[in-house]
Amino acid sequence: MENEQRSFRWGHDALHLEFVLGDDGSARLAHLGLPGEAGGDPGASLPLVEVTAAGQGRGWSGSRLIGTALGGRLRHRAHHAARDGDWHTLTVHLHDPETGLAAEVTYRSPDGIPVLRGEVILRNEGRTTLHLESVSSLTVGCLTPRDPAAVDAADLLWADNDWLAECRWQRQPMRRTTPGVSGRVKYGHGKAGFALNGQGTWSSCGHLPMGGLTDRRTGRSWVWQIEHNGGGWRWECQEHDRAAYAALFGPTDAHHGWRHPLEPGAAFRTVPAALSFSADGGPDAAFAALTRYRRAHRRPHADHRRLPVIFNDYMNCLMGDPTTDKLLPLIDAAAEAGAEYFVIDAGWYDGDNGGWWTTVGAWEPAASRFPGEKGIHEVLERIRERGMVPGLWLEPEVIGVDSPMAKSLPDEAFFRRDGVRLTETGRHHLDLRHPAARAHLDQVVDRLVGEWGVGYLKLDHNIDPGSGTSAHPGETPGAGLLGHNRAHLDWLDGILDRHPHLVVENCASGGMRWDHALLSRLQLQSTSDQQNLRLYAPIAASAPTAVTPEQGAVWAYPQPEDSLDEVAFTMAGALLGRIHLSGHLPELGPEARALVHEAVAAYKTIRADLAEAVPSWPLGLPGWDDPWIALALHTPATTYLTVWRRPGGAATTTLRLPEQSGGAARAEVLYPAAGQAVAVWNPDTADLNVTLPTAPSAALLRITRTQPDAR
Repeated sequence: MENEQRSFRWGHDALHLEFVLGDDGSARLAHLGLPGEAGGDPGASLPLVEVTAAGQGRGWSGSRLIGTALGGRLRHRAHHAARDGDWHTLTVHLHDPETGLAAEVTYRSPDGIPVLRGEVILRNEGRTTLHLESVSSLTVGCLTPRDPAAVDAADLLWADNDWLAECRWQRQPMRRTTPGVSGRVKYGHGKAGFALNGQGTWSSCGHLPMGGLTDRRTGRSWVWQIEHNGGGWRWECQEHDRAAYAALFGPTDAHHGWRHPLEPGAAFRTVPAALSFSADGGPDAAFAALTRYRRAHRRPHADHRRLPVIFNDYMNCLMGDPTTDKLLPLIDAAAEAGAEYFVIDAGWYDGDNGGWWTTVGAWEPAASRFPGEKGIHEVLERIRERGMVPGLWLEPEVIGVDSPMAKSLPDEAFFRRDGVRLTETGRHHLDLRHPAARAHLDQVVDRLVGEWGVGYLKLDHNIDPGSGTSAHPGETPGAGLLGHNRAHLDWLDGILDRHPHLVVENCASGGMRWDHALLSRLQLQSTSDQQNLRLYAPIAASAPTAVTPEQGAVWAYPQPEDSLDEVAFTMAGALLGRIHLSGHLPELGPEARALVHEAVAAYKTIRADLAEAVPSWPLGLPGWDDPWIALALHTPATTYLTVWRRPGGAATTTLRLPEQSGGAARAEVLYPAAGQAVAVWNPDTADLNVTLPTAPSAALLRITRTQPDAR
């Protein structure tokens, strides 16, 4: 780190930050980019932290949460850099002399990866309580230079996310929502602009907690994520003083009913946020950097390296109606196909075949579904006999209104507002800050894993009880929800501490809780509940924007009535993620069954590479209705490429693979080996022409460099 009179710098070979100190002692981030780049304009920057509190608002009214009075008064006290293994850390200490508010801004970045992680701790060193209403986790006011032409060239990125329609990335010029108002106008910015908010217990219902900005001329790009597992989040990306800025927040008063009384001597920590950067590689390079960061930041687990094949009996199969008689032939078929885990999904606790929704909570097996002396253990033993690890579905945070646990647990163990226990679609929601709620769930997991020998838990979450919970008078629902979310993460850490070999899948009505706070702990992410194989293709292809490839669980669910092309289509879609095999495998014909076995075998030959690969999208981020979709995963020597052709497109498409430019390469079809896919490589242009004669159809290709890059 280098100290100068009015500025200081920090970073590493892949990321460089420059801070400037004003004459009044204020601190600003003036530039974020590559080492050696020209420094930024301090006038384009914002305070390192933006804070609103009761009686302490903003200097410019509107919907924006920047330009705050408290943020503008924070003064630099000190800063220091440190090294924590592979991580570079910078802590900047700020102080407001008027209120006594102190801010500790911590930036972290993994060595060699252009990603910045930000988190803020506020402390009240004053004499009166500060009632916080919003606090930024990461604020960057220098995404573009102070030049309206730079904002003119900027495109915003965000991802719409709904049940059965997850991970739909959008791109539009920033000027559509932030029109230029300069010229004779006295003030250089408006009062609103583009912003997204997440609400409730589903962190990604409506939108992923992510966004981005890219310069369509140069490819300079930013992609960010808010690392919060539910509750509220907000990001703004707008123009301020002729430059584009991004401000990332957890819950706020205006959008989530969150307020926090910061008493004298007390502290508050924000939810973290991270920002990735690419100097000229466009959004693909920024997503690749974010992929590397996610791997560096998550909890280590053997599953991330082994990538075992999972069979789950739910999707387009038993659909929540498991019994011993139905499961035994599926177990045999899954083992023959090469599955290594077998998961019994929803319904294993349902004694009356249809009434389980309001009775869940005790998590005991239904004797009517698993008759005989051994009950469900007959099925678990068969799974192990066939060389697979057994798994079970669980929805831990809910208690059905008709469950005995609804009466045995105290009211304080549940979400409440105004002293009333909340009910949502026949369920109550546990508050994991309460020891009785946590003890109940610990007992359930320790029984299933420690006593039954279950090695996989699919943790689902199918209700959203709204703004949150008030555990005590004066607590806002948003603050209660934030407390529960943090207790939820702590509970998950405790499970994995006690059972380090347990594999845990993150599910919430498909992808309704798709966030890095959970994925930094859990091993897999459910990508969707989509049952239509054609509509699943854009979800599967877009998944690596929001989860590392080795954590993205994609359904592969062949049906007896599917054509062979459709069987290959659904199987190929999972080969660059984590195979969630399902479907009525025993009823498939010989050719279809052979295609399933071939796909699993092909996956096992490439999965070791997937854990190190980074994604790109040679046809652009997939559109919901695109006839051709492509996802590439790159290792230093090899590119794996899945292409999907859906009805409406020509039989041939051309894909650009600049990662393979500069040398000769060989393109080969890995799956299906006997299909009609044709791939022709053009070494002069780094183009790949792919032909799939029928639609729908799909193929997995491998492109291998055969001649060193002349550069």
